[in-house]
Amino acid sequence: MKKICIILSLCLFISPVMAQDQSADEAAIIVVLDDFHDAAAKADKDRYLGHFTENGVFLGTDEWERWPLKPEFTEYVGKRFEAGGWSYHSEKKKIDFSKNGNVAWFDETSISNRNDSRYRGSGVLEKIDGTWKVAQYVLSVLVYNEVAGDVGKIIAAEKAKRQE
Repeated sequence: MKKICIILSLCLFISPVMAQDQSADEAAIIVVLDDFHDAAAKADKDRYLGHFTENGVFLGTDEWERWPLKPEFTEYVGKRFEAGGWSYHSEKKKIDFSKNGNVAWFDETSISNRNDSRYRGSGVLEKIDGTWKVAQYVLSVLVYNEVAGDVGKIIAAEKAKRQE
């Protein structure tokens, strides 16, 4: 009985500490994601790419867009940021953590500041030497289910046109 009381006491003590750590990590991840978007809006290549892990990947909205950080995405961002960045603001972030707390996955609704298009940003972050880094970022276009069939037809027509 004494052992059970000790175990329960430890659980009650450790649970709030773990929740505080996770809460601090969640706040840190929100800062990382917000700065990631700010760096893109300001075409700050080094700050933007600095948020990725060494083997990070960016998945864009086009079906062929799978950009490993090095060298493809680094080169693309360098050229693209010469003409200016891209600007999204995100809202409704949802973040979850692995059991050991060193991996997190997220999703966020992002709105283009240029044309109000709506996107889903999602991905995975790793905690490396105490810093959260983006291992994978996925940008998807949000489409209402009611118009998805029409969008699919437009995409099929565009694909056929590109193959001619």
